[in-house]
Amino acid sequence: MNTADSRPARAQKTLAALQARYPRPETHLNSRNAWELLVATVLAAQCTDARVNTITPELFRRWPGPAELAEAPQEELESVIHAAGFFRSKARNLLAAARRVRDVYKGEVPDTLEQLITLGGVARKTANVVLFGAFGVNQGLAVDTHVKRISYRLGLTEQTDPVAVEQELMALFPQEEWGNVNHRMVWFGRDVCHARKPLCGHCEMADFCPRLEPPKGSGPRAAAAGRRPGGRNGAARARKA
Repeated sequence: MNTADSRPARAQKTLAALQARYPRPETHLNSRNAWELLVATVLAAQCTDARVNTITPELFRRWPGPAELAEAPQEELESVIHAAGFFRSKARNLLAAARRVRDVYKGEVPDTLEQLITLGGVARKTANVVLFGAFGVNQGLAVDTHVKRISYRLGLTEQTDPVAVEQELMALFPQEEWGNVNHRMVWFGRDVCHARKPLCGHCEMADFCPRLEPPKGSGPRAAAAGRRPGGRNGAARARKA
C-alpha cells in the first residue's frame, strides 16, 4: 500500500468514522475557565485525566486563580499535586506560569499560541488544548500519545516527533476540526486503539487501517521507560508539554 498517496482519502474516512463514534467530543479534564484548563493540562503530562480531576478541586480551593497561585509556597503546592507525578517540576512550572500571567498578561490567560508557549510548562500541545478548549480557537492540533499512536497506525504520518506529526495532520484535516480531532482520537485511543493490544475487531476503521507501528524507540516500551520516576524523557515531557 502506498500510504503517502492514500493519506488524504484515509484521513477523510478517519474523520467520518470518529465523528460517527463520538458526535459530541469533549475533554476529560474538568475546568471552569481558561486558567483552570491550563493548570489541569500541565498536570496531565504523564498522568491520567481522571487522577488530575481528583487533584484540581483542592488546588483551586486553595488558590482560585493565577494571582493566588503566584504567591503559593512551592512546598505546599507540591504536596497538593504530588499524586500527579513529577510534582516538583510541575510545581515550578505552575508557579512560573501563574506569575507570568499575573505580571505580564494582567491576570488573564493569553489567547494566542505564541503567548501561551512563553508560560511555564506550556509547549504546543498544551497551548493547543487551551486555545481550543477555552477560546474555541483552532491554531494548531494538539498531539499527545494517543494522537501520535493512532495517526501513525493509520498511515496518516510517518513522523514520530509531535511537532512534525502536527504539521502533517493539519494538512490532512480541515482547520475547523483540529480541536475535535484531538478529542476524538484521545477517546478512541482509550476505548479501542490501545497502545499494547488494540481492539481491531471492534474498530470501524479496520478495513482501511494499515496497522503500522512506529519504529523501536518511539513505541509503548520507550514511553513506559520515559514515564518511570527519574526517566529523562518522561521528566522532559513533564517539564514542558
